[in-house]
Amino acid sequence: MTSRRPSLPPSPRQRCTGQGMTEYVIIVALVAVAAIGIYTLFGQTLRNQTAGLALEVSGQDAGNAIGAAQNNAITADTRANQRRGLDNYNGGNR
Repeated sequence: MTSRRPSLPPSPRQRCTGQGMTEYVIIVALVAVAAIGIYTLFGQTLRNQTAGLALEVSGQDAGNAIGAAQNNAITADTRANQRRGLDNYNGGNR
């Protein structure tokens, strides 16, 4: 007669296969959503500042680009301080 060994329950390491990858994907997705939100809010300001830097490095006057960056920063600050709810969420979008 052969005796069978009872099967053991899987170890915690075997049960959690892929858990680390799932957590990593969730964190990357949250960072991506946050980056998209920040770029949406400050994107035009960043583009104008980059244009101003490029103009200054090339020896040209960047007053207009720097002024546009300041105006866009003020607009972004105003929009960030506005209350958004389901009743006015889409209002003021470009």
